[in-house]
Amino acid sequence: MGTHYDGTAAEVAALDAFIKLMRAAESVASRTHAALPKTLTVAQFGVLEALLHRGPLCQSALAAKLLKSAGNLTLVVDNLERDGHVRRERAPHDRRYVTVHLTPKGRELIEQVFPHVAAAITRELSVLSPGEQATLAELCKKLGLAAPEPGTLSATAGAPVHSG
Repeated sequence: MGTHYDGTAAEVAALDAFIKLMRAAESVASRTHAALPKTLTVAQFGVLEALLHRGPLCQSALAAKLLKSAGNLTLVVDNLERDGHVRRERAPHDRRYVTVHLTPKGRELIEQVFPHVAAAITRELSVLSPGEQATLAELCKKLGLAAPEPGTLSATAGAPVHSG
């Protein structure tokens, strides 16, 4: 389903592409998230996955990587810490600098869950050829890195953003 907006050709094309992009992303995400255990949220999975593949990270780096606000990430890490999956360490030289580490329990969980999520993503994207997957990746990267035009609203200035 495309847009029913009666605007300029450029507006209609952009809105139609946006609608299809968001519908596809939401559809694929909802099916792949089904591979997560019911006790783990998507955001918690993102934190555990980042720590597994990147090693310990400061909370601000985790928030930026996961496109989460600092406050939202704090709550996610609080819950992971409560459940024994991560631990926080404060830097001795600057107590405001907090690094998040996987615990053995957290490592065991993410190493068990990640292969199932990776397999689900692989199945979802298998409808595209490897070349189409590469093209999709490049187009998404181009969209994600595009800077807003001067004078327009950006995500940091309060524009509506879908963070999935």
